[in-house]
Amino acid sequence: METAAMRCEVRFLLAAGFLAWGAVAAAQAGALAPERDGWRETSEIRFDPSMRETRLATRVTPGLCFSLSLPQEWRLSGEQGGFHVRAVSLEAGLDLSLRSAQELQDLPQPELAHRDAAFLQRDYEGLLGRPAQSVSLTSPVPGATRWSATWIDASLPSASRAMTVDALIVPLSNEWVLELSLRDVEEVELHDALSRRILAGLQVRAGAACRS
Repeated sequence: METAAMRCEVRFLLAAGFLAWGAVAAAQAGALAPERDGWRETSEIRFDPSMRETRLATRVTPGLCFSLSLPQEWRLSGEQGGFHVRAVSLEAGLDLSLRSAQELQDLPQPELAHRDAAFLQRDYEGLLGRPAQSVSLTSPVPGATRWSATWIDASLPSASRAMTVDALIVPLSNEWVLELSLRDVEEVELHDALSRRILAGLQVRAGAACRS
């Protein structure tokens, strides 16, 4: 399971008619939002061996920034398109995407996170050419929304014949929303534990606090 965080734990080789759209979905996971000018270039990622954690800090705008505290060591990956980090000692990746509220202004949902979830839903259903059979919106912690959608088809090679994508959606301000998508984490318990740890380690700063 995983996305666009969006978790696209969709790293299968899809069969038959699902091959084309499944391959595109995996490539798009966690990177549906357009790349922002310079926000990756202003990012720092640093591993603290004494604390056994990695701190990732980035500036979205001159007056808005955020940081993540990740367990164990993570490094920037060499993947193109989007912002991706990978754990060194376990099979896990994390995709980070930003989306502006302006992109979501045509959606009717009153909450920014729910508008972003609707945007992801619309994009994936358009990309895959069919509606999801199951969709859920939950709040794992206050201030965060988890969007999850599942497609089921007999031609999928997994035992469940299902493909699930999901994302953790966190509004950083009234103008920006962050999408966090774990990938390649097949154990549900580990995925959920990492999600909670990532959200617990997220800090958002604005104004002078961001510039310091």
